[in-house]
Amino acid sequence: MKKTVSTLVASAMLVSGLTACGSSDTGGAADKGGAAAGKDEAKPFTVSLRHVQVRDDAKLRLKLLEDVAKRMEENVPGLKVELEGVEDKVNRFEKLPAEMAAGTPPTIFDLFGGTDTQKFVKAGRLLDLTPILAELGLKDKFLNLDEFTVDGKIYGLPTAGFVEGVFYNKKIFKDLGAEVPKTWEEFVAVAEKSKAKNITPLAFASSDAWVINMLMNTLWVRTAGAESVNGFVAGTKKWTDGDVLDGFKKFETLVKSGYFQEGNLGLKYAEQQNKFRAGEAAMLFDGSWANSAVVDPEKSKIANDVGFFNFPATGGKGDGLINGSFSNGYGFSATLNDNEMKAVKEFIKIMYSEEMQKRQLKESGFLPALKISDLSGVNPIVGEILKVANAKQFPAFDSVIQAKVREALEVSMQEMIGGKATAEQVVEKVQKAQDAANKESK
Repeated sequence: MKKTVSTLVASAMLVSGLTACGSSDTGGAADKGGAAAGKDEAKPFTVSLRHVQVRDDAKLRLKLLEDVAKRMEENVPGLKVELEGVEDKVNRFEKLPAEMAAGTPPTIFDLFGGTDTQKFVKAGRLLDLTPILAELGLKDKFLNLDEFTVDGKIYGLPTAGFVEGVFYNKKIFKDLGAEVPKTWEEFVAVAEKSKAKNITPLAFASSDAWVINMLMNTLWVRTAGAESVNGFVAGTKKWTDGDVLDGFKKFETLVKSGYFQEGNLGLKYAEQQNKFRAGEAAMLFDGSWANSAVVDPEKSKIANDVGFFNFPATGGKGDGLINGSFSNGYGFSATLNDNEMKAVKEFIKIMYSEEMQKRQLKESGFLPALKISDLSGVNPIVGEILKVANAKQFPAFDSVIQAKVREALEVSMQEMIGGKATAEQVVEKVQKAQDAANKESK
């Protein structure tokens, strides 16, 4: 069973003498001195580092990565790190797969776990990190490496963990006389109260279709259980089954009742956070990574009034579960020369130090991938999120199902929001795509 983020962070804090903080010394005076001494004689070489920190809300993470690259260059004689920023969806579904097929991936690159990692391992394109982690003393420092582990070997490293749930405006809830909802019926009642007061119940932007499927994934897992996702791929479960359809019909209720942000089909992801932090929406379903944006006093009017809760129970098999995992991180090319290997090891030592992991948590709100011994200085909302994250977790559906099925779901859900498809029509279209994908994979 997967260990949850909060349980492991808490346990890490109880252990005295934790050695993870030692890795934060990477790039200290001794290392820099040695690098400087040999820099004149070192032959210059370049490594490519593909990242996805290109959105406006990723500037702090980009700066962190730039600092990592700078320290790598200081510590490895002759090294030049060439940073390349690519939009995450373009990298994951277009550029990286094409490079993997051609055998020309970057040296270091943004990588998803699950089916992405399994596919690239099968093609022989990913570096086996198992001996490197042992050499660097890092293997036991990670909270969870399951999604990057194939046949007992580790092929990628998560940069952070996440959970998906509901941020809420505590002041609006108080003014409405509303409590944190525990059931679907209570959730709908809060939404209706908000609407009656001309307050947007749910900040929501659906031009980026993956945003829709964060909430949709949670809804059908609530009604049909987490095992439904693997069942779709195995052919033992259908999208048209009654318990799965129930989740889609609940989403349809939210659409038809007017609980989502007006004009959301024309809005990009950042707009839902903007709406919420402006104090104009009661709730926001989003990933834990959004916490830094909604509690930033320079950007948010509600910085001191934000809470977080797990999506309420629906009476289904998946009640109480939370969508969370360590599914996004970095992978490394399987074909490295000696200099490139030195650069990769240096990247791992610096990026996966307690110093950088805590900095990432404080600046960007991303839950750490490593066991952190000191959480001082972290915003209180993180404590609320970690408490919620103690629930049993399930992975995001797109780490399991085929790409063509995900695409069909995205298109169909946008059609539902636009009034062009019913819940029944959506699941029928997605099941057709699933049947075709399963047939292709046999």
